[in-house]
Amino acid sequence: MSGLLDWLASLQQAYPDLRLDLLGGLLLSTVLGGAIGWERERAGKPAGLRTNILICMAATLLTDLSVEVAASVSPAADPGRIAAQIVTGMGFLGAGTIIQSRGHVTGLTTAATLWIVAAIGMAIGFGALVEAVGTTLLVLVALIPLRRVEEAVERKRERQDGEDKWEI
Repeated sequence: MSGLLDWLASLQQAYPDLRLDLLGGLLLSTVLGGAIGWERERAGKPAGLRTNILICMAATLLTDLSVEVAASVSPAADPGRIAAQIVTGMGFLGAGTIIQSRGHVTGLTTAATLWIVAAIGMAIGFGALVEAVGTTLLVLVALIPLRRVEEAVERKRERQDGEDKWEI
């Protein structure tokens, strides 16, 4: 581990403009977005591993750039302007994943997942690493074990609906 830290320190000295903190944030966003994307991939959803990684990384980079640009322009500059556009853009992208067909709506969880992955990336970009990791864990709990609960409730509902159809 000491060798790695020495190598990173020498790299930073050789290339002073190299942003190791940003690189670390992008790596973390790859891991966290990838964890959620992997679950979506395994569930056979259209927005899977690569999509979630790219959204999380983009949100991290854009948020970091927003903070850096605002700090370089003026202390009064608002770093939240780009962040607000990320939220709006992800809402638009997520809305595109929602499909309504024959009275049945699909894609709501996919849309919500894209939105939360962007929020996780934004948290990383703002330096809220603990919050990003904690949120990722909570998202995985909502997606994995709660899917089984949701499926059990749906099966019970279908059985009850089937019984009601035959009663007059």
